[in-house]
Amino acid sequence: MGPVTAAVLQLAALIGALALCYVPFGNYMAKVYSSDKHWRVEKWIYKGIGANPDTEMRWPAYLRGVLAFSAAGVLFLYLLQRLQGILPGSLGFSSVNPAQSFNTAVSFVTNTNWQSYYGEQTMGHIVQTAGLAVQNFVSAAVGIAVAVALVRGFARSRTGEIGNFWSDLVRGTVRILVPVAAVAAVILVACGAIQNFSGIHEVGQFMGGSQQWNGGAVASQEAIKELGTNGGGYFNANSAHPFENPTPFTNLFEIFLILLIPFALTRTFGVMVGSVRQGYAILATMGAIWLGFVTLMMWTEFAHHGPAFQLAGGAYEGKEVRFGVGGSSIFAVTTTLTSTGAVDSFHSSFTGLGGGITLLSMMLGEIAPGGTGSGLYGILIMAIIAVFIAGLMVGRTPEYLGKKIGAREIKLSAIYILITPALALVFTAASMALPTPPHSMLNPGAHGFSEVLYAFTSAANNNGSAFAGLNANTDWFNTMTGLAMLFGRFLPMVFVLALAGSLAEQRPVPATAGTLRTEKPLFTGLLVGAILIITGLTYFPALALGPLAEGLAS
Repeated sequence: MGPVTAAVLQLAALIGALALCYVPFGNYMAKVYSSDKHWRVEKWIYKGIGANPDTEMRWPAYLRGVLAFSAAGVLFLYLLQRLQGILPGSLGFSSVNPAQSFNTAVSFVTNTNWQSYYGEQTMGHIVQTAGLAVQNFVSAAVGIAVAVALVRGFARSRTGEIGNFWSDLVRGTVRILVPVAAVAAVILVACGAIQNFSGIHEVGQFMGGSQQWNGGAVASQEAIKELGTNGGGYFNANSAHPFENPTPFTNLFEIFLILLIPFALTRTFGVMVGSVRQGYAILATMGAIWLGFVTLMMWTEFAHHGPAFQLAGGAYEGKEVRFGVGGSSIFAVTTTLTSTGAVDSFHSSFTGLGGGITLLSMMLGEIAPGGTGSGLYGILIMAIIAVFIAGLMVGRTPEYLGKKIGAREIKLSAIYILITPALALVFTAASMALPTPPHSMLNPGAHGFSEVLYAFTSAANNNGSAFAGLNANTDWFNTMTGLAMLFGRFLPMVFVLALAGSLAEQRPVPATAGTLRTEKPLFTGLLVGAILIITGLTYFPALALGPLAEGLAS
């Protein structure tokens, strides 16, 4: 079997598995967020934090809950790292320095999981399990909660109430993330991923010396790292490390985990707004972009330019031979089109155009299918923009799901789509203009510029993957990427929740003969076009200086 055939079969198996889970899992999540029943363990949690789960919130109160909970998470994780040297289970590692502690705390609380450190040489068991792994669960739950709040904005009318943040947070964690991650962790252990709390030990003899490895609760963290579209690896090699991702099957299984919730949330959206066909339209948009990017990535990486590529059967540099070009291509597109950031290959070693695809995937806003929750609310914002464009074409007041898209709604949506590009491009420009930051670049020219652009695009979009080749463990990059992650996560949420409240207050508008049918293929095509055009107009100059210049020169 040739490598291209193997890649196509992997892709077909992945799509089949996602299709089997789509309806039941999407329906289950809709039931979770619509139920008025509370599990006993949830009641204990509400009592412990002093929250009343039955109190409906308007959007400012919901936002305060999101910000207060996230701020507490940043503070706790920062202190945990600063105190690591005196904590048990530290494996002898010292406390993490202030700049890196700030960066890591922000990174995991914002669901970014950008890592400027070597996990196996920096973080002990307590920080990994009680700090990083916990944030993998709750940061994902926050993202889903905000998405569900926006869906309620579409589903409700003549009320400003969009749910209860504490109830949404707890239910997402207890009823969705924990049970699915537990099953996934058992599967990973059965396939060879490690799960222990062993200390540092020497492994084998290598060129006259030995190599040191430490164990850890890797499988459990790997499961939620992918399921919650987090991406932070226990080891520096991330999902290319055999302790995290032992076999081609686990590689495909981890891709499945990354895509499961973001795709299934479109079904949840359709059920909650009372029209599953609307969910299918959003799914079709996400699926078309994801499949198109995977196909394009495979083409760029399998294209045989030169004798070395011809002999190898593809661009194998920087790729794990266990997974091959096909598995690495699917993983790279999936992890950058979502907010995962996990890697099973060296993105810097992809072809010039292949590296550009990973960059463009993040620049789309990670909405195809995007992160847990963030993908859904991001593409719904783009749907509002697409409806507005269609309204301008036919001279009608735009409507979406029975809600008029007026000046307030379009302003909130427009600001939302401008925040992330502004952060990524401004921070990149500052890093290239100042004298010191460019010293962190391993490569000169277009490739070096791509390293910096990738870093801030990854941070601002809360992705977390690295192009590699860039020394990001400096005070400048730790501080600036930390700020990009903070603003890139929470500023958009402000406008999403404000939009949810605005929509929930409206009266439903009855459909007429002139209403745009947003569940039809025509709207799906319009939405795909709007996403690609808006992204292209925003980022094309930067892409032309980096990956496009490199790809055309090679």
